[in-house]
Amino acid sequence: MKEAGLTTESLAGANMLKIFGFTYILSVLAAFILQFMVIHQFGVYSVLADQPGINDATSEMGLYYADFMSKYGNTFHTFKHGVFHGVLAGIFFALPVLGINSLFDRKSFKYIAINAGFWIVTLALMGGIICQFS
Repeated sequence: MKEAGLTTESLAGANMLKIFGFTYILSVLAAFILQFMVIHQFGVYSVLADQPGINDATSEMGLYYADFMSKYGNTFHTFKHGVFHGVLAGIFFALPVLGINSLFDRKSFKYIAINAGFWIVTLALMGGIICQFS
């Protein structure tokens, strides 16, 4: 059975442009979905999206939405709040996905802890930045 793992020879043939390019694209996708977790105001629009007149600023529903957003549109837009939700996303989404895959790949607990820890910290920082600057 061939031993899986990184060797000097396998790293030498790597296409770094492709690796970092795909890493960037996948990070953008992660940030895109993370914004819906850290910015609660997206939820308000999704609740009202099927209401008649929501996209007409002069309708009753449009005025209600505009008034709500003027009062509460910047609530919970702090780095700390984004970090909190990023950590939750890491623990309740990244950890289970990595854990399940790692268990089937017969990886150690240490492997799972290191990778999950990386993603918890990464999602915390991404969530903080997204929330602070939204």
